[in-house]
Amino acid sequence: MTKLSLSTVMAGLAMAFTIYISNVLVQHPINNWVTWATFTFPLAFLITDVTNRLLGTRNAYVVIFFGFIAGGIMSILGGDVRIGLASVSAFLVGQILDVTVFNRFRLLDWWKAPLISSFIASAVDTALFYSLAFYGQDWNWQQVALGDFGVKVAMALLLLVPFKLAIAWWIGNKAEA
Repeated sequence: MTKLSLSTVMAGLAMAFTIYISNVLVQHPINNWVTWATFTFPLAFLITDVTNRLLGTRNAYVVIFFGFIAGGIMSILGGDVRIGLASVSAFLVGQILDVTVFNRFRLLDWWKAPLISSFIASAVDTALFYSLAFYGQDWNWQQVALGDFGVKVAMALLLLVPFKLAIAWWIGNKAEA
């Protein structure tokens, strides 16, 4: 087995924390359209995309797996079991889709792969999560899912800035080494 880099381990820890805190925050609506998790969960796509771009697909899958296991266990044990199970299911499908789509567009302009992959994976993740976590419950979760997806699209655009900065910082530090 290959030794994991500190960067991969740190990304995995960030992913696990993002999953856990998002599963806690999804239970706290801001209004009838979004919850607080709407603003934290898009960081999962940023973490995956930066890892994929800088460390490669294998390391992106390691980070996804770590987020799936650690974040999922914390979410299931530390919160609502149905939300935890819906989260890990939607997370795994969405993140694998994110890596797959990212790799398809990897060679295009720097912003296209993270934007397209985050958009597509967010749509699938949102639909899966909300339908699994809240189907049959007595609240308008479909409206919240729609609002959630709208904010995820906006966040995907905003997160292009830290994506570009992380890539530039990494390349600059590698050149100095």
